[in-house]
Amino acid sequence: MRQRRGHQPVPPNEAIVGIAQEQYGARVAWLMILGFTISLLLARFTPLRYVFLTGHHMLFMATLLTMVLATAGQSSWAVVLVGGVLLGIMLVAMPAFAHPWTKRVTGSNNVAIGHFGTAGYILAGATGQVVGKRSRSTEGMDLPEGLRFLRDSMVATALSMLLIYLIMAVLFLVKAGEAAAFKAFAVGGGAPATDVGNYLMQSVMQGLQFGIAVAVILFGVRTILGELVPAFQGIASKLVPGAVPSLDAPIVFPYAQNAVLIGFISSFVGGLISLGLLTWIFNPAFGLALVLPGLVPHFFTGGAAGVYGNATGGRRGAIAGAFLNGVLITFLPALLLKVLGAFGNENTTFGDADFGWFGSLIGNAAKAGEVGGVALMLLTGAVILGGAIVVQKKVVETGWDPGARRDALMPRAAATAPAADAGAEAGGSGGYARIAPPAGAPAPPPPDAK
Repeated sequence: MRQRRGHQPVPPNEAIVGIAQEQYGARVAWLMILGFTISLLLARFTPLRYVFLTGHHMLFMATLLTMVLATAGQSSWAVVLVGGVLLGIMLVAMPAFAHPWTKRVTGSNNVAIGHFGTAGYILAGATGQVVGKRSRSTEGMDLPEGLRFLRDSMVATALSMLLIYLIMAVLFLVKAGEAAAFKAFAVGGGAPATDVGNYLMQSVMQGLQFGIAVAVILFGVRTILGELVPAFQGIASKLVPGAVPSLDAPIVFPYAQNAVLIGFISSFVGGLISLGLLTWIFNPAFGLALVLPGLVPHFFTGGAAGVYGNATGGRRGAIAGAFLNGVLITFLPALLLKVLGAFGNENTTFGDADFGWFGSLIGNAAKAGEVGGVALMLLTGAVILGGAIVVQKKVVETGWDPGARRDALMPRAAATAPAADAGAEAGGSGGYARIAPPAGAPAPPPPDAK
């Protein structure tokens, strides 16, 4: 049996992309330009009217395709041309596959998800349909009067992260000792802790900074929804009539802010359990690498998965759906490493679900030789494109609602707010007015929702 216990990659997309740019920068750039152009043509001349606007994920997928095709021995022209076609297909297909669940979250057809964690969001939404038929929304939690300040999701997120950082800091202090622990937060020129109290306060500050960063994301998303989407419609009317902008995963965060935190924690737990399974079973038996749970992929994809799970299955859907997302983004990166060649030993990999399954498919197809590999890759792309068109015509355009059965079982007040509070309350804690919700945001649950 093969043992690879020393190989423990962490999956932040930015790290592996930065490493690959040194060797494949030019091919990545051309592939990305060609792929986006093809996506616009597909959006213009097929029913898939989605314009992918998440630039950094476009770059990540272009880099992944360049790496797996080049590693498989494909020539430079095949890398750029075939990779560009595949990228263009993915940019319009994945928003279509997820759109029934995205409409359930947002309550409108004005925006789509443009993020390559789509497989996890679909899985979470489908899981919510199964497990949460009578489960109420995460946004209707009934708290004691003394804890009503936790109804503000930003406060709840900051306090939760503060506790997580504090607990992990204590555990690290006990395990590693003062000498190592005091240097834990001394990054970027920061000073190491001087004593235990100072060390614990540094962990508290890290938790609060996490909460602040989430608040910035939420306010930024509301600005994007309020300003970019209307501006986009003018452009779309000229280039791609009827186009729907596909935006980054945080666009769904304001629709169920409690579900974001629940999803992050559930996804991270799923990642930890999956790491245990890799360690005890799949590494010894199949040589799969031990993928360490990364906070970035679990927060963004896990948080979004929690929102999708909540939209179709309430609290149980948010927990179970995000948990399965955590499992997905642990096992898929481990499989992806097998087609990354020498890059598989860099102790980092792509972290989101679509990179894992699509990269593995294309990487294995590319190994069939220049002619056979190109044919298999284009066939794979054609199947994905055809499937997306079928979903668009038969599911999206017919108005299928993945949460309709749950709505029929729930009391009317709970059923009318499947996507939860988008900040629509007129006033928050302390009397400060909240930013108006984006157009099409569902109404918040009533105060007495349970």
